[in-house]
Amino acid sequence: MKITDVKTEIFQIELTEPFRVAFAEVTHSTSILLKISTDEGYEGYGEAAPFAPVTGETPEGCLAVLNMFRQGLIGKNPLDIEQIHAMMDGLVHGNGSAKCAVDIALHDIKGKVMGQPLYRVLGGYQGIVQNDVTIGINDPEKMAESARDYVENKGYRILKIKAGIDPKDDIRAIRLIREAVGPKVRLRVDANQGYTVNRAVFALEGMKEYGVEAVEQCLPDWDLDGAAMLRQKVSGIQLMLDESIHTTRDAARACRLGAADILNIKLMKCGGLYRGGQISTLAENFGMTCMVGCMMETKIAITAGLSLVAARKNITEADCDSFLYYKDADNGMPGGFERDGDMFRLLDKPGLGLEISF
Repeated sequence: MKITDVKTEIFQIELTEPFRVAFAEVTHSTSILLKISTDEGYEGYGEAAPFAPVTGETPEGCLAVLNMFRQGLIGKNPLDIEQIHAMMDGLVHGNGSAKCAVDIALHDIKGKVMGQPLYRVLGGYQGIVQNDVTIGINDPEKMAESARDYVENKGYRILKIKAGIDPKDDIRAIRLIREAVGPKVRLRVDANQGYTVNRAVFALEGMKEYGVEAVEQCLPDWDLDGAAMLRQKVSGIQLMLDESIHTTRDAARACRLGAADILNIKLMKCGGLYRGGQISTLAENFGMTCMVGCMMETKIAITAGLSLVAARKNITEADCDSFLYYKDADNGMPGGFERDGDMFRLLDKPGLGLEISF
């Protein structure tokens, strides 16, 4: 089997309302959809969701890189996934979301060739995933109202709260959210690199009072030494790294330094499912667990991310919720998974299991 064609299409995503984190406010997003065709009639779909503050990519640059990859992909067997990753890494450094688009499409084809859903292709630990939902930065009272709505009306039992601008406001927001949702709902916080070590210690000690179980990326992405120091200073709350973890080398260094309890794997950072699985294995060997997170992605990458969670025992958490903030949650791509409240069941269809046409 050989790859005969690679096509791309720009896909605009409009949010229902602006979404604010410590370093940015997002009102819309641009993804690049990818289709790989083969001489045996199999087609695979992938997605790049470049986000300059995190992946260092723009849509224009991503398209240029994908065009570069196209020349290397034509004629290759799509099941030679490691060989294709070596080719991409040899052509360009970084550019995780562009590599991710190719990687997801290759795995989609692999699932279709095997006649198995993607989560079984990747490991097959379970077919159902509990997903969290994210509360963006806003007035603390509005954040508490949003949290109550997600818990009481939409069935979510794990909340991820954005923070990182003002520790005092963050602690107040957590207090109001805990009062709004009660003691049984799990809370975790994402500071998106917004704290210094001292501000993080202050914030974490205040958050512990309200039962926050984990705080993500307190410090700038480059400061793994600071993250290790912070982990030594604070007890009773787990620390997670996100923006610090792009490659397997980043993950290895974080593990060696003892800089985190949990690693957040994002397909757009690491280059897709193949590298995400390697990071999961590496973390497992150090006795650490992982979460799979997301950027502003369509159901292609969301389904791929949920499939990786379902495939691996040590990936215990899912933060694949960005599609919930879109005006069209399905993005015109039915399938992939079904959901009941916060429980997401992967469909028993080959590959991604999505109905896509472009």
